[in-house]
Amino acid sequence: MDSARVVAMARETLQIEAAAVTALAERVDQGIVQAVQCLMNCTGRVVVTGMGKSGHIGRKLAATLASTGTPAMFVHPAEASHGDLGMITPQDVVLGISNSGESDELSAILPLIKRMGVPLIAFTGRADSTLARHADVVLDTAVSKEACPHNLAPTASTTAQLALGDALAVALLDARGFKADDFARSHPGGALGRKLLTLVSDIMRSGNDVPRVGADAPLMALMREMSAKGLGMSAVVDSEDRVLGVFTDGDLRRLIEQTGSSTDLRALTAGEVMHANPRTIGVDALAVVAAELMEASRITSVLVVDGAGALVGALNSNDLMRAKVI
Repeated sequence: MDSARVVAMARETLQIEAAAVTALAERVDQGIVQAVQCLMNCTGRVVVTGMGKSGHIGRKLAATLASTGTPAMFVHPAEASHGDLGMITPQDVVLGISNSGESDELSAILPLIKRMGVPLIAFTGRADSTLARHADVVLDTAVSKEACPHNLAPTASTTAQLALGDALAVALLDARGFKADDFARSHPGGALGRKLLTLVSDIMRSGNDVPRVGADAPLMALMREMSAKGLGMSAVVDSEDRVLGVFTDGDLRRLIEQTGSSTDLRALTAGEVMHANPRTIGVDALAVVAAELMEASRITSVLVVDGAGALVGALNSNDLMRAKVI
């Protein structure tokens, strides 16, 4: 094996494929507008089809469309000739992918698709191909050459198909007004979904699990409440449960260091030792916002309040980690 040649071939492949995508970008015109409009008008699903390597690209494009607000599926053209054509309805749009535009399996079903009155979008490298002639919208994916040294294996052509599929999907999601929270709804099991869908109320501690004392509570009662609830802190509230302050393990250490043995700590009240106007988070806020607040404020716990400022919960970094928000 010639190491230098391996490196050279790899670099040349990347350069050829990059050039193919650059050339493709320069050819994008009103055809992409027509394709987006066609997909926007679709009341059914986008049925993506293609043979061989183009079929693999088609599966990826169908998955991308489905995850970005456009119901889509992949139908294998060979299987379509043996019954799967029944998956296509007049409400659908078919998106066919073929570099040559002459795939036998795909060509066989094109007349049937047109007979059904189903709009057809074509990704093809030949404007005079069978696929292009049947299509309502033709998007040019031609490349000057494949990256394969024999100019045979689909390489640059499939890269162009993949890139144009992404361009179409992104233009479409933008036209639909598809937002990050829409994306999260179709990815509830992923990290993004957890960050954009998990609310503070979903993971906070509530009820008797939230440490709290009144402002006139003795320091010893405050410390017992902190120990019992295990959050390393306690809220200090007024008679209507509105948050007045917070007292933490760190506050206790600093209090002992400052007073030494000259002060009887038992005589102090929660209101005298608390940290007033602490950081709080709304009950309907995203959990990721709580995480950002805690990080920015360099705290490990935060109190949760309702619209009136009343204490309804508490949250710490462990709760966020268990929910996989951080």
